[in-house]
Amino acid sequence: MTKETHIEQSFTTKLTDLKYIYRDDIRDRYSLEKNFREKFEALNRVRLSNAEFARLRDEIITQDVFAASKILREKNYFQREDGTPLHYTLVNIKDWCKNDFEVINQLRINTENSNHRYDVVILINGLPIVQIELKGVGISPRQAMQQIVDYKNDAGNGYTNSLMCFMQLFIVSNQYNTYYFANNKNQHFQFNADEQFLPVYQLADESNKKITNLDLFSDKFLSKCTLGEMISKYMVLVESEQKLLVMRPYQIYAVKAIVDCISQNRGNGYIWHTTGSGKTLTSFKASTLLKENPEIEKCLFVVDRKDLDRQTREEFNKFQEGSVEENTNTESLVRRLLSSDYSDKVIVTTIQKLGLALDDTKNYKERLKYLSDSRIAFIFDECHRSQFGDNHKAIKEFFPKAQLFGFTGTPIFSENSNFIVRENEEATFKTTESIFEKQLHSYTITHAIEDKNVLRFHIDYFKGKGEVNPKPGEAIAQQAVVDAILEKHDAATNHRKFNAVLATASINNAIEYYRLFKLAQQKKKDVDEDYVMLNIACVFSPPAQLIAKEGDQKNAEDIKQLQEDLLQEKEDNKVNPEEKKKALIEIIDDYNNQFKTNHNINEFDGYYQDVQSRIKNQKYSNRDYAHKNKIDITIVVDMLLTGFDSKFLNTLYVDKNLKYHGLIQAFSRTNRVLNDTKPYGNILDFRSQQEQVNQAIALFSGESKDKAIKIWMVEPAPVVIEEYKKAVEALGIFMEENNLANEPQDVYNLRGDSAKIAFVKNFKEVQRLKTQLDQYTDLDETQKEVIENILPTDRLQSFRSSYLETAKQFKAIQDKEGNDAPEDVQQLDFEFVLFASAVIDYDYIMNLVADNLQMKPSKQKMTKHEIISLLSATANLMEEQEDLTDYINSLDWNTGQDVDKLRKGYQTFKDEKNDKVLADIAHFHGLQTAGLKVFVTNIMGRLIFDGEKLTDLLEPLELNWKERSVKEQALMTDLIPLLKKQAQGREISGLTAYE
Repeated sequence: MTKETHIEQSFTTKLTDLKYIYRDDIRDRYSLEKNFREKFEALNRVRLSNAEFARLRDEIITQDVFAASKILREKNYFQREDGTPLHYTLVNIKDWCKNDFEVINQLRINTENSNHRYDVVILINGLPIVQIELKGVGISPRQAMQQIVDYKNDAGNGYTNSLMCFMQLFIVSNQYNTYYFANNKNQHFQFNADEQFLPVYQLADESNKKITNLDLFSDKFLSKCTLGEMISKYMVLVESEQKLLVMRPYQIYAVKAIVDCISQNRGNGYIWHTTGSGKTLTSFKASTLLKENPEIEKCLFVVDRKDLDRQTREEFNKFQEGSVEENTNTESLVRRLLSSDYSDKVIVTTIQKLGLALDDTKNYKERLKYLSDSRIAFIFDECHRSQFGDNHKAIKEFFPKAQLFGFTGTPIFSENSNFIVRENEEATFKTTESIFEKQLHSYTITHAIEDKNVLRFHIDYFKGKGEVNPKPGEAIAQQAVVDAILEKHDAATNHRKFNAVLATASINNAIEYYRLFKLAQQKKKDVDEDYVMLNIACVFSPPAQLIAKEGDQKNAEDIKQLQEDLLQEKEDNKVNPEEKKKALIEIIDDYNNQFKTNHNINEFDGYYQDVQSRIKNQKYSNRDYAHKNKIDITIVVDMLLTGFDSKFLNTLYVDKNLKYHGLIQAFSRTNRVLNDTKPYGNILDFRSQQEQVNQAIALFSGESKDKAIKIWMVEPAPVVIEEYKKAVEALGIFMEENNLANEPQDVYNLRGDSAKIAFVKNFKEVQRLKTQLDQYTDLDETQKEVIENILPTDRLQSFRSSYLETAKQFKAIQDKEGNDAPEDVQQLDFEFVLFASAVIDYDYIMNLVADNLQMKPSKQKMTKHEIISLLSATANLMEEQEDLTDYINSLDWNTGQDVDKLRKGYQTFKDEKNDKVLADIAHFHGLQTAGLKVFVTNIMGRLIFDGEKLTDLLEPLELNWKERSVKEQALMTDLIPLLKKQAQGREISGLTAYE
């Protein structure tokens, strides 16, 4: 294995080849500051006294990386000793290429609480701007990410109290796998392999081919001017969230393509970037760079709906406060078009307002006439919606020198176009390309799946239980659909960890489904009192004409605006509107009763927003946010099928005919990336639309159909079952090779780390495939039986316990020894989330215990031993496992207790246990138990470790500094396991200094 030190040496040599100056003399804070002072004085043509430099340094060093990032990019003010002002910059912000680029390695920033060493740091004008953390070949770069996060969580770390506060970018690599990501405040900078990853990116070329080798990455990303451009142009400071964003490669290529097209005056173009790829950020950056182009008079960002207008404006202003002002009516738009203020150079508006401004029957065109010969850039969001009517023609005629750019996730080709153009006798379809001339850049859903930016799909084409299969596109009985969904929902959503949308063909169908679910679930509850009912919501737009009749004109106008993109709902509401209104009132009343809300049809938007919010709140565990507050299935017609994003929505039930871009948009609601518990987006199609799916894939994949299907679709169940069988067989062979029976308890007899590590790797693959199979909705009874026979549930559960126990031991070694741990231990990458259960949580265990106490063995659903075994096989209860096990063992199983009494008893049990551990530690170290308890309580209350409080705690012992240092380390070695246990996975800032 190539060692980290060799990779580091090779990398610094590479940077010197790229004309960086290697500074082996900069290894500590003093030499770093001395070098920065020289660069600062040269750039600003000034000589500072020692006192002035010390004051300047203290002024610019800040704990707030966002504030530091602004100082880095701006002109700043400093008052000199003689009272004269000094207007300065830290780097050459006009031409970043003309700064000094240096590389240093093994920098140490020693502070009171930390002694961190940074592998390689790039200095721009003496400031540490890019940090590169390296790992040996074969070790996951994720460990380097975790190391950076740990460093940043230490109290008093160098990122908060030295020039390291200017760090903008992190790069991590093991030579063959390289990622980059932006620095941020700690609330935006977490790394938790179970749930939340930093937004990390891999470099790619213009055709979206990955560049992961560190040497090639350096050539493409780290040449001095490219890096300077990256930091100055392609990082965005989000004011409203105080957050740094770095753009993805395909976003940068799209922006460059638009800017080049304009600078060379090469006509129009469109960007094909798939749904969920961050089009708003791309268009924002394009428009702000155009703002700097003196040849462009105006840049208009054009959307096609009132609520999108507000949403996009808010998004733009999120990136740069006040960058885009509201224009609530056409008059306001015209005034801003005529304004010469720099702040009015970029305007967000709707296609409707723009159409009115250019309407021959209005008086605006005359006023705008002097602009007609100007160069104006138009950027259209979702251009297939906004540019296929007369507006496009009006814009081209009135602004002959305008350049038009469109963004779309699903372009219109001749195959999926509904717009026909007739010239003489010839009729052709209007397409995205016929309007915008040429494609400037593409990043298709195929690219996004390959990049793991979105998930693949699993599609279950429902066949029903009868002998006759429905024809493609043909509806089956709604009751059969309801029964199938109720049967399959728990599997599809990983036991309700995720939620689902049911897409129906009409408002009448949606209403019928809503009522059928109510009846069917009540019947289930009547038969089985333990059945936990699914929370079903339903949302469709009300008939605007009836709302308007009752005098609520604003609500009616909002609904009309909304329905411009809800074509089916708009048509449906023309027939029997009273019935639809009445049904929606009934649905909203049920919703209010279920969720204790107070919505009504006359404030429909409030109801609609609340539905969206509850779908997204699925992200919270049932312990933090009870299931009764969540939505399991939302019945829709057109709503939520475009634009709505939630990582915890994983399933789409389809009972409507979809095709081409509508199909892709709807399916894409399910495939946002979360973690390994969500292996794919789940589609259950009740209309047998396999041909339509294949057509859509062929059209939008950018690849041949056969190749695209392999990329887009997960393997069919028989293939994964075979893989699962082989993985289980491989586990058995491994156990035999170690002279052990293929039994869970024999895992504990494995000799040596290498054998235990091999088990961890083997069994993780078994669990990964089982997690995937668990969410297949198209398994028949025979296949379920085969899966069970491959590895029966009780043995699987016991193996999971063995895995978790073994993995925890190695994780402790990784955490304690870091780079000093054996190489094969360093390489291990634990994915505990694979072993977490959405069903088996604290409440579930407590209820199980309550149900089985005082029961005769013949009446018990589970024995004490079985409950403890279940507990030990569930990763989300790892922190509580020991205490819960001890508590369950301490109970009298002949005496009944209710759940509330059990919970209170458990809390008392834990408190007494902790108090005993604290008393033992205090006694061993010669401390007062009460004082140690206060010390621990303060840490847990703030989740911050305070070194000064530790000094105060030890003061009565009257130790000299050397003795105190030894005593501190010994005490913290005993305390850290207790603190981590009480933190239950939460981070305690500053604690890593003692680990």
